[in-house]
Amino acid sequence: MPSPSGPLPTAVQFGAGNIGRGFMGELFSRSGYHTLFVDVDQALVAAINTRGAYEIHHVTNAGDEPFTVKNISALDARDLEAVTEAVAQTDVVSTAVGVRALRAVVPALAGGIAKRLAPGPGAPLNVITCENLIGAGRYLRDLVQAELQARSLVPSDDALDARVGFVEAVVSRMVPIVPDGVRRRGPLWIACEPYARLPVDGPAFRGPVPKIAGLEPTDNILAHQRRKLASHNMSHALCAYLGYQAGHDLIWQAIEDPKISSRVRSAMDETGRALCSRFGFDPKDQHAYEEDLLHRYRNRALGDQVRRVTADPFRKLGPEDRLIGSARLCLEEDVEPTNVLVGIRAALRYDSPDDPGAVRLQEMLRRRGLAHVLTEVCGLAPDEPLYARLTE
Repeated sequence: MPSPSGPLPTAVQFGAGNIGRGFMGELFSRSGYHTLFVDVDQALVAAINTRGAYEIHHVTNAGDEPFTVKNISALDARDLEAVTEAVAQTDVVSTAVGVRALRAVVPALAGGIAKRLAPGPGAPLNVITCENLIGAGRYLRDLVQAELQARSLVPSDDALDARVGFVEAVVSRMVPIVPDGVRRRGPLWIACEPYARLPVDGPAFRGPVPKIAGLEPTDNILAHQRRKLASHNMSHALCAYLGYQAGHDLIWQAIEDPKISSRVRSAMDETGRALCSRFGFDPKDQHAYEEDLLHRYRNRALGDQVRRVTADPFRKLGPEDRLIGSARLCLEEDVEPTNVLVGIRAALRYDSPDDPGAVRLQEMLRRRGLAHVLTEVCGLAPDEPLYARLTE
């Protein structure tokens, strides 16, 4: 395993992509950690080990403020023995691999945890899950527990829960797609917005909360997850799907379109009132959160693409996701989701020929009809109020 230079605390970062390299790598570097990235991209792993540092470009309408992420190394995720040993020795673990790939990190994570637990009492380990899934911490914990049992590595369930924390996080930093030409010239190049707040599930930590820049422990992580989904993800998606319909290529172009901006702001007001009702957010704080999002969407330098945000419409139309889930929340809190419904209908009309998900969605609508999509994709029952509103 590549060794850190000097007596630095270490962080194992599963995933060296947009969030792993473009967010967590920066937070660990700012906090004095050596970061060991684990990824399946061999060229990326080689570049990290060869260069030993990379720049993150914080871009805003005011300019570019680069930050050098240093004290880094990398391992090929397929080197199970080396990754297992890294987990056994590290101070903290973070995942940013995508929900569908979480299972792939489990063998090394479970093996490393087993090695840590075997000698008896010792330093606890916290695994921060930077995944776009409510309940990601419990989901990963259960996968690890099943792996430990299958390999007869479990000292006891109590030992796992006492000494290993699976900590959910709410990632809101926007990182656009790196153009292919730029990636070829510099495989580690990455640009993002400067937003660097990371709410985390405070009670899930075992031992002291690590001193990592940006971490904001909260006692109610679910409230922050739902706010991200219903305010940030919902409005971002609404802006993108309406932007696609209007022929815009970039998010800033869409949000500066007066008709789209009005819809997005009104939809945020709907979900904001529902969030305040459900979770007790202060209305003034909620409004400030919404205004900050609108300001961030206007970041021209970020060049965030509409096609990035519209991608994967099946997931974004899921029962608990940003559009259907937000409309349901509104109705449950006696708020009429008039403008959120506009976003749902725009997503259902999304027909980009360059997006396989959009092609498949439109084919399903043609072959099976709207009712089938609402029940099978959106998870709506015919007797639900939201189903009735979408079939009027």
